[in-house]
Amino acid sequence: MSGPSLMDSLFQRTLEDLIKGLRQQLIGEQAFISKALEEIRKEIKSTDLSTKSTALLKLCYLSNLHFHDMSFAAFHALEVLSSPRFSHKKIAYHAISLSFHDSTPVLLLITNHLRKDLTSTNEFEVSLSLQCLSRIANVDLARDLTPEVFTLLSSNKLYVRKRAVAVVLRVFEKYPDSVRVCFKRLVENLENYDPQILSAVVGVFSELACKDPRSYLPLAPEFYKILVDSKSNWISIKVLKIFAKLAPLEPRLANRVVEPICDLMRKTGAKSLLFECVRTVVTSFSEYESAVRLAVEKIREFLVDEDPNLKYLGLHALSIVASKHLWVVSENKEVVIKSLSDPDPNIKIESLRLVMAMVSEHNVAEISKVLVNYALKSDPLFCNEILGSILSTCSRNVYEIIVDFDWYVSLLGEMSRIPHCQMGEEIENQFIDIGLRVKDVRPELVRVARDLLIDPALLGNSFLHRVLSAAAWVSGEYVEFSRNPLEFMEALLQPRTSLLPPSIMAIYIQSAFKVLVFCLHTCFVRGGSTAGVSASASYESFDDLSVENGADSTVAHGQTCTSAPITNESIVNLLKLVELALSPLLGSHDVEVQERARNLLGFVDLIKLEALNSSGQEENDSERKGVEATKIIRLVHDAFSKELGPVSLTAQGKVPVPDGLTLNENLGDLETICGDIELPSSNTFSFGYPSEEKDVSSFSNLQIKEDSGQSNESTSLLAEHRKRHGLYYLPSGKSEVISNDYPPANDPALQGDNNDNASDLVKLTAESLVPKRKPNHSKPRPVVVKLDEVDEKPVAVKQLESRDDSLSGAVRDILFGSEDILPTSSRSNLPNSNRKGKKKQHMITQVESKENVVDDGNSSSRRRKDHSHGKERRHRKKNAEERNETDRKEKESSSNHPRRHKSRQRAEEPLKVPPQTSVIPDFLL
Repeated sequence: MSGPSLMDSLFQRTLEDLIKGLRQQLIGEQAFISKALEEIRKEIKSTDLSTKSTALLKLCYLSNLHFHDMSFAAFHALEVLSSPRFSHKKIAYHAISLSFHDSTPVLLLITNHLRKDLTSTNEFEVSLSLQCLSRIANVDLARDLTPEVFTLLSSNKLYVRKRAVAVVLRVFEKYPDSVRVCFKRLVENLENYDPQILSAVVGVFSELACKDPRSYLPLAPEFYKILVDSKSNWISIKVLKIFAKLAPLEPRLANRVVEPICDLMRKTGAKSLLFECVRTVVTSFSEYESAVRLAVEKIREFLVDEDPNLKYLGLHALSIVASKHLWVVSENKEVVIKSLSDPDPNIKIESLRLVMAMVSEHNVAEISKVLVNYALKSDPLFCNEILGSILSTCSRNVYEIIVDFDWYVSLLGEMSRIPHCQMGEEIENQFIDIGLRVKDVRPELVRVARDLLIDPALLGNSFLHRVLSAAAWVSGEYVEFSRNPLEFMEALLQPRTSLLPPSIMAIYIQSAFKVLVFCLHTCFVRGGSTAGVSASASYESFDDLSVENGADSTVAHGQTCTSAPITNESIVNLLKLVELALSPLLGSHDVEVQERARNLLGFVDLIKLEALNSSGQEENDSERKGVEATKIIRLVHDAFSKELGPVSLTAQGKVPVPDGLTLNENLGDLETICGDIELPSSNTFSFGYPSEEKDVSSFSNLQIKEDSGQSNESTSLLAEHRKRHGLYYLPSGKSEVISNDYPPANDPALQGDNNDNASDLVKLTAESLVPKRKPNHSKPRPVVVKLDEVDEKPVAVKQLESRDDSLSGAVRDILFGSEDILPTSSRSNLPNSNRKGKKKQHMITQVESKENVVDDGNSSSRRRKDHSHGKERRHRKKNAEERNETDRKEKESSSNHPRRHKSRQRAEEPLKVPPQTSVIPDFLL
């Protein structure tokens, strides 16, 4: 296809025409863009560079605005780049910076273009090429263009030198060996008095020091001079960032630098520089009390400022210093607490972090109470931030700060009922984890689970499904601590459980299975004897199956709990309830629900078949079947009675892999293998939670109610539920009035006044944050089961990339000498210092030869300097020969003294000691 004609070039639309046309397209913009792209594809093939550059400019605009692919124009951009006109080069470099990457096929063709422009006499062309190199540089470009960049680092044009200094960072990153050529020239620019160049150099060293600060300790004198003499706030901020990295590595350096930083804090009026000084002190100079005191005064100025940005910075600085100086937060606690009500969400989150930093085992209850009250009145986002902070802080180090687990379990139940709570998964995990680890809290855990299960309105809140799942599991696993197991059965099998996802319904059914087995075991095995199963019993009456148990005391897991009476009639009603509730689930579409329902109904049928006999059977046969039924109940109960414990996070790794089994370390191919399989959603039903249906104030009282109060509450809730679902309950002999209205889960009308003023909350929190003496707990802290290994999740240590290692090694080679970067094993293989000296001389000669090649054609003063360097090398070589001769004589003499020879061998062996800190000149230390 031929390019555009001359007429097409004359009437070519410019970028301005394209923009006007786009703005006029109220509808059909996509069609206009498609037409424009077709025109660009034709125009960019033109032999006229002006036409080609205009088309390339329009393509860049569409790529930026609508993200259109412009890879097809890569070669055309190189053609425009070859134009001698600066305007064309500017467009070409812009297009290349946008579209070129490491896999661009024509990337290698740009090397000569860049080299040509880097050596141009036009400083703006040099600037364009440097800017493009900083965007697209790869290993090959960085290696090939290192000599040109080295030359530009000493350019007389300050504009060019500033750009060259900035691009060095990209060159070092892509090609670490360029450090051996350019690093000394980069260090020389630290002595430049131009603020623009100095700012660029300090910025480069600030980025380099973040990766490996130890390598740049020898440059501390230069940075110190800049810190003291600089008048630029930007340069001072960058130098402070460098010293924040270097000071922890060398304590003597901190002693020298801390005073100038304090002077800056006292004198500067720039908020940016002041905050950087404060952050440097609280992070790296926290051992200096006077500096910390001064920083705290400046932080207080930020906190009382009306500007929310400065207030946020003050809170952020407090959060940094709180880890080592908690008294700073205590002194400013009033401002921190008031910030919880700030309209700025960032300020609220920072203040929340500071409040959680104050939590200890002495004040965790008071602070949690205040924060829960704040959560009730906060927006959903901040409400869940508060709840998440409470949960993570209380569970830290296996509930280290929790002394009263009964209180904490009640708090978990309270938090789950907060209207905007979306932390169901975390509450579920802690519910189960506490039950597994702390035996003494299981009775209270069962009580909280009961309160959650008997409230049918909670089933409609999708965010509480995970909490209800944990409550159902607890009710089945620790049913022996329940005072009324029959109440659990009615709660687990109530009709509204159909609102739950299938995975949660399966847990409900399994827990109902455990509760049923416990009731049968209590009635037939513990309450009565084997003879308690009578042959004359019938399924309708069940009169003689067992004697009434009264208030039997059951034993499980080594603990006792008094349970409500389980009579023959209650067992019969229980079996009928199971059949009535689970029969419809036999046709469930979920396999797990269907299987568990069949298991439970099959067990009921087995008990009926073995134990419930017609009155016409013989007495001996009936007694034999009664014994078999008791044996079945005992076997199933024993299966469920095995106590569960916490599992280590690393338990799977301890399982030996069987011979012949190959496990893929990377399971990413599972997505390809199982791509067509759609996993069922965990939330089949999605229900909202309007605020008017939430009970927001039933959680202010954390006192444990008396047993009589629990009984009355449960009776009233279940009575109301029976009114609406009488079909699913056995007749109680009383006339009931049926109502279709469900009680709200969180009804503010049922609560007391929760509209406490913010000042009252501030006062309560301020009192709770005051350090108190450790109280004498009347109730000792229960035993928390911990595993042998650490319970915390392992944190993967981020390893330095090999390129970063080579970059740091090259810097150390330049600053310290090559022997410092040799590994210990390599040093031990060298027989004497002669090889080390030769190695070092070879490295120095190699670096200087590179510099001489690059500097070819420079002034004669450089040659005189090289000549003086040559004299110094000859002098060092002569000294090295003398040392070698001395070592040879010592070896000959040591051969006549074996003991001295062995001691010398031990001296030459590498010492297993940590490397010494880099040498810093004494005038700074």
